[in-house]
Amino acid sequence: MLPREIEELLNTILQHNTWRRKETINLIASENVMSPLAELVYINDFAGRYAEGTVGNRYYQGTKYVDILEDSLSKRFAKVLDAKFVDVRPISGTIANLATYHALVPEGGIVASLPVKYGGHISHNTVGGLKALRVKTVELPWDYENFNIDIDAARKIIEEKRPNLIILGASLYLFPHPVREIANAAKAVGAYVLHDSAHVFGLIIGGVFPNPLKEGAHVITSSTHKTFPGPQGGLIASVTDEELNNAIQRAVFPVFTSNYHLHRYAATYVTLIEMEHFGAEYGARIVENAKALAEALAEEGVTPVGERLGYTKTHQVAVDVSKFGGGDKVARLLEEANIIVNKNALPWDKSVLKPSGIRMGVQEMTRFGMGKGEMKEIAKFIARVLKGEDPTAVKREVVEFRKTFVEIKYGFKIDKEIIDKIFYSLNLYT
Repeated sequence: MLPREIEELLNTILQHNTWRRKETINLIASENVMSPLAELVYINDFAGRYAEGTVGNRYYQGTKYVDILEDSLSKRFAKVLDAKFVDVRPISGTIANLATYHALVPEGGIVASLPVKYGGHISHNTVGGLKALRVKTVELPWDYENFNIDIDAARKIIEEKRPNLIILGASLYLFPHPVREIANAAKAVGAYVLHDSAHVFGLIIGGVFPNPLKEGAHVITSSTHKTFPGPQGGLIASVTDEELNNAIQRAVFPVFTSNYHLHRYAATYVTLIEMEHFGAEYGARIVENAKALAEALAEEGVTPVGERLGYTKTHQVAVDVSKFGGGDKVARLLEEANIIVNKNALPWDKSVLKPSGIRMGVQEMTRFGMGKGEMKEIAKFIARVLKGEDPTAVKREVVEFRKTFVEIKYGFKIDKEIIDKIFYSLNLYT
């Protein structure tokens, strides 16, 4: 018999699993679900092991199978991304960013990036890791009309400030950044270009979003759990020379990591192969659904930003909800209706702490099999809450709606034989 505290813990986990997987419409743009096979191989003995160092050059013994996995995963990502070098050891997108900054920017150097209100991630700014690295930042200018970086103004800033590194990619990311144009400007001053692909990584692999490495970026960083539906983790891919790639490796270890959370490698590898098989279809459906959700919201009087531009070309939809009480209030109300979104600053906000917007992503609901018709239903649920209907009444309908969408798509199936093999190998069967 288990202790009462363990029983309570299990109950909490089971309640969470049921709520998030079967009863809610999850529109958090930075989340996703792994396939059953990826989740199964996520349970492995690597979880308790160490492998400091690089493939074939470890500071621990007992790492021969780690080497096989890490080497295979890195090379497969490099092939898919057309990269010269890939490091899968970073345990998050932020760690991948910090390691790359450390390798590319000297102390006291300059980084040009988007502020949070223009969509930049906190790790792109001195509010985050750049402060710890003691580098200076300059803001890339914003074109409000095109909801993107102002190319001409950015060229002038790059020429004037001569940054060591320019960061593209974003946390709020509706339209592809002008990588090619910025890369040309960067070349003139000897700057590196980094594209943080965390949000669009799965779309890149699926071929429905431009590969920044082919557009002129020197490096891309990413997490592995957003539109790429793997376990939480990070990645760095580069087309630069061996000396710089070695510097990136040294920054990953020993500067920013020691243990690489090795158990995620197998699930990441499964997910990569799944994306090779299903990524084109999955990615196309994600972008199609995001546009459908935006259009349906507009029809309901909840108009997303970027209307003139077609609302979105990624998995994300952003809405100015200031007339409904602001991002914080709206996000809380929608959660009461079992619709999960996050408040988000928009470019015109005076404070990122009191944002006017919400951000939504359709990648998880797409993986549960939803299409354009379901996006229209979701838009109706959202509009009803924003227009004053009791969220608890909408919640009952949301729970009923989700009952039809609980099977994960775009992945490989598993059977009991596979489950038994994993569990027996770990002595989980007694």
